Amino acid sequence: MKQNRSKDNSFNIGKMILWESVIMLIPAVIVPFYPDEVEIMSIFIIPAIISISIGLVANYFEFSISNSNRLVVFIWFYGIILGAIPFYLYGHINPVQALFEAVSGFTTTGLSVLDVENLPHLIIFYRALLQYIGGLGFVMTMLIFVKEKDWAILYHIEGHTDRIMPGIGKTAKVIGMMYGLFLIIGTILYTIFKMPLFDSLTHAMCALSTGGFSNRLDSIGYYHSLPIEIITVILMIIGTTNFSLLLILLKGKIKDFCKASEIHIFAVIIIFSSIMLSFFLSNTYSIGESIRLAIFNAFSALSTTGYATCAYNNWSECAIFIMIILMVIGGGMGSTAGGIKLGRICMILKNLARNIQKKLVSDRTIVLAYYHNGKEKELLEDKQIEEASTYALSYILIYIVGTIMLTYFAHSSLLEGAFEFASSLGTVGLSIGITNANTSIICLLIEIIGMILGRLEIFVILKAFCQ
Repeated sequence: MKQNRSKDNSFNIGKMILWESVIMLIPAVIVPFYPDEVEIMSIFIIPAIISISIGLVANYFEFSISNSNRLVVFIWFYGIILGAIPFYLYGHINPVQALFEAVSGFTTTGLSVLDVENLPHLIIFYRALLQYIGGLGFVMTMLIFVKEKDWAILYHIEGHTDRIMPGIGKTAKVIGMMYGLFLIIGTILYTIFKMPLFDSLTHAMCALSTGGFSNRLDSIGYYHSLPIEIITVILMIIGTTNFSLLLILLKGKIKDFCKASEIHIFAVIIIFSSIMLSFFLSNTYSIGESIRLAIFNAFSALSTTGYATCAYNNWSECAIFIMIILMVIGGGMGSTAGGIKLGRICMILKNLARNIQKKLVSDRTIVLAYYHNGKEKELLEDKQIEEASTYALSYILIYIVGTIMLTYFAHSSLLEGAFEFASSLGTVGLSIGITNANTSIICLLIEIIGMILGRLEIFVILKAFCQ
């Protein structure tokens, strides 16, 4: 960070720090409902005051970062460190565990080292809030409330491919309104089907953000309710769907929505994986229960939400392997989900099919591949294929290295290490048992690196430190 007299850059950095400071104070809105927890607010007020002071100083001295990738990384790293302070001040955990919880929250992963069933309501709400904000992203949430016309490049760097309105600011506001509307609907539906109001709010926040934090040790499985599972699946689908496609659906353009390539591949993967999971689980559960478990957990893994309805200890290795594949694939482009992303997988498969077809026809025949974005059918260009393939290969290489390291340091089986790191890198949050309060610091650090790389999509980090 260096001193610069560029007013716009200085203003943007200071204002973002101030916005991240405000996040620390939002838990105060539920204090009137839980007045006996008012003293806990000090763990949020202290870092908020410190951060506000830093933000004011940044504005006054016009501190700025010229590289846009570095600015996005700075925004996220600052927010994560700030977000970890309340966990540490609350006690019972060390600094690395506090950092892990904040990273898991903001990256919408959902892995946790806390005793979730014995946390005060303010901490539970705060964890859900981190995921709700992390799903949209710091830049996106900033643009919802503040007009910053020069932030378009930061908006895209943060991982948002949508531009559903003429301006980035208007796009952010529309997405924010949709996000808020679905939160209200989800909370109401959960409440109707007997989930406590507080649980309904926090679970709706985390399902929409494809985060998966729960205040129940057994996650969604705690409620033993088919309607609650169905509502959760719907919210997970909304969270993992491209925002531009959601707007098309809300406008009633169902045919256009169904034409989208991402929707096609999402449907095919879910149907195929659910059938396979049901088959592999039928040796352990009844037919009806295996189908129910397969469908919910397939949606949870592919959407990278991480809610669970059972433990995976008695699942077969084949079933676990399918879950790993789903977590690696991930959700929709421009959504709150992680993973390689459905859009990239779709492009790679279309290019593969085109190349195979070219081998089967004469050299004079021109074979083309098309990708439908919901608005129009466009020719799949080499640049798009190159980007998708490069990212996918980089993702897989990081996944392999991370899996080996986690397996070694966690003293687990290779399958367990592969599952847990797929969950970290894909920002999923499902756990096979490696991640808990007793997990070693080095294992937590490996998972932290995976979660950050997965949320900021690898090359943002590389560009920030290498350019």
